[in-house]
Amino acid sequence: MNTTPTVGFIYPDHAAEDDYPLAAGWLDAHFPVAHIYGTDLHAVPELLDLGSPGRLAEGARLLAPQHPQAVVWACTSGSFVYGPDGAEEQVDQLAQITGVPTSSTSRAYLAALAALGLTRVAVAASYPDDVARLFADYLASAGVEVVSFSSAGIDTAAEVGNLSADEVTALAIGNDHADAQALLIPDTAMRTLAVLPELERRLGQPVLTANQVTIWEGLRLAGAPRYSARLGALFAAGRVDAGR
Repeated sequence: MNTTPTVGFIYPDHAAEDDYPLAAGWLDAHFPVAHIYGTDLHAVPELLDLGSPGRLAEGARLLAPQHPQAVVWACTSGSFVYGPDGAEEQVDQLAQITGVPTSSTSRAYLAALAALGLTRVAVAASYPDDVARLFADYLASAGVEVVSFSSAGIDTAAEVGNLSADEVTALAIGNDHADAQALLIPDTAMRTLAVLPELERRLGQPVLTANQVTIWEGLRLAGAPRYSARLGALFAAGRVDAGR
């Protein structure tokens, strides 16, 4: 019997989607990615359009032939930009279409923090300041204290996807805070999986990146625990189940 879990991801445009097959190889999982398209501008009106019901329904339709056990909207800004209530409504509407456990990257962050028992974080965002602050507000609404906050001011997902491993590392190392229990890097357009172990080693604490928590959330919802030291403290043995 095939025990390889299938988790589907709805991914906006193209940027860092190669993080998903990379992780699938490490985790013995199948991660089909369906792309939906809009502008890749990190601006509120464009992000509201990107995460709209019609676009997400198209992503769900594209994933359906893969028969995923869970589906995740793999976009942080295209979920938290709706606010706490709107982000929940977005997922609920999408779940009605997919017919399987469904989530988003923003919701995945909250589940991951709960699983790790963390309540104080630093945020190193790639977005412009106004968008990044909406993520901080989203975390705060769930009782997460943002002790440090930075925004790199990058306007488009394509630009974020072109960041080198050294640039991603510099963004993380330069925006940690002594009072934080974890560092959050919230953009699925950023390639982060390959540098996670080094970031956690240098910071001495969990680092939660968008593609990492999105994958973890999908496996959690699919009831398919997978562990790998390559994916940081969140994927340590026992963590995948902990957020239930």
